[in-house]
Amino acid sequence: MNNATVFIVDDDAAVREALAWLLRSRRLHSETFASAEAFASALQERWPLGHSACLLLDIRMGGMSGLTLFDQLLAQDRLAGLPVIFLTGHADVRTAVDTVKRGAFDFFEKPFSDNALVDRIEQALALSSQALVAQQAEAQLELRLKELTDRERDVMALVVAALPNKLIADQLGISVRTVEVHRARVFDKMQVKSAVELANLLRGAEGADDQPRGRSPT
Repeated sequence: MNNATVFIVDDDAAVREALAWLLRSRRLHSETFASAEAFASALQERWPLGHSACLLLDIRMGGMSGLTLFDQLLAQDRLAGLPVIFLTGHADVRTAVDTVKRGAFDFFEKPFSDNALVDRIEQALALSSQALVAQQAEAQLELRLKELTDRERDVMALVVAALPNKLIADQLGISVRTVEVHRARVFDKMQVKSAVELANLLRGAEGADDQPRGRSPT
């Protein structure tokens, strides 16, 4: 996971240092922040990150709480690229379970197992990497779609619906030869070689939001 980053947000300096040391020992890069406000500001300047990342977030902190920061990330639709793992005390376990139901990747009650935490961090980074690949593919697809004319979009919709050229021509009131020309241009602009490949490309984009997330809460 080249350039992967684990962001650590905790107002306890000892916790930040211990976590950073743990991650260094496992060859994972980390950045630490003493407050949710500091992290939110840094993220605003650097988003989109362009690399896989996850967030270790303390629930209770002075100033902005971890829950408030989580709600902001949720509202900004950033959890796919930045999975959140909460660090919590016993009194906040029920609250942490609720965040998992709302989209957090996981939570760990202090004190926690180093090995178990690192395992989940690595899984969160893998999920972030998958989301990044999907986002890049979606962006490329949007650029290709923008190159299509209105008529080419009409033809593409009917091609994906598996209509033969003759029926496409009848529905659009154009000649079969014109359909063939538009069809060829659609394939060229969308960088596909067949109607099946085109349909799979568009179907894959529609299903990009159905990626698996963190553990199912119990």
